[in-house]
Amino acid sequence: MGAGRAINPFYHTGVADLLVLYYSAGGSVRRMAELVAEGIERAPGAAARLRTVPGMSSHEKSVPSAGPPYCELGDLEECAGLALGSPTRFGNMAAPLKAFWDGTGLLWQRGTLAELNATRTGGTPYGASHFAGMGDDQPISDAERALCVAQGKRLAEIALQLAK
Repeated sequence: MGAGRAINPFYHTGVADLLVLYYSAGGSVRRMAELVAEGIERAPGAAARLRTVPGMSSHEKSVPSAGPPYCELGDLEECAGLALGSPTRFGNMAAPLKAFWDGTGLLWQRGTLAELNATRTGGTPYGASHFAGMGDDQPISDAERALCVAQGKRLAEIALQLAK
């Protein structure tokens, strides 16, 4: 891949590969990411690639023994679309996801990356959301599940249209 030229993964595989990248501290964001991936998989011609990032402590840097693998820059280069999920920390994404995202500067310079409501329990102008409660004890509601799946499906459909 040359500088400034991203490959179109749809034309190489016949399937639009959509990256669902998340960090989850208590499990709620992980479950929402799984639901977004489910929505992507419901769109004909789309496939979800579920990835996470390591925590900030040194014991979390090794490859996970269970669950999705850690994201690599190649996952970003190869995807036709991206869904990003994180708990918020004082209005910002969690430090582990921000640390990963801060390491993508080269992809932005190359042009590989480009920037592109309505329930009582979740959903914002930015997409599906969830308030887990102070003790991370609030389950994801049926409305939030539906929003995650719908958002994943919509992302896949848009990526498929753009890939053509």
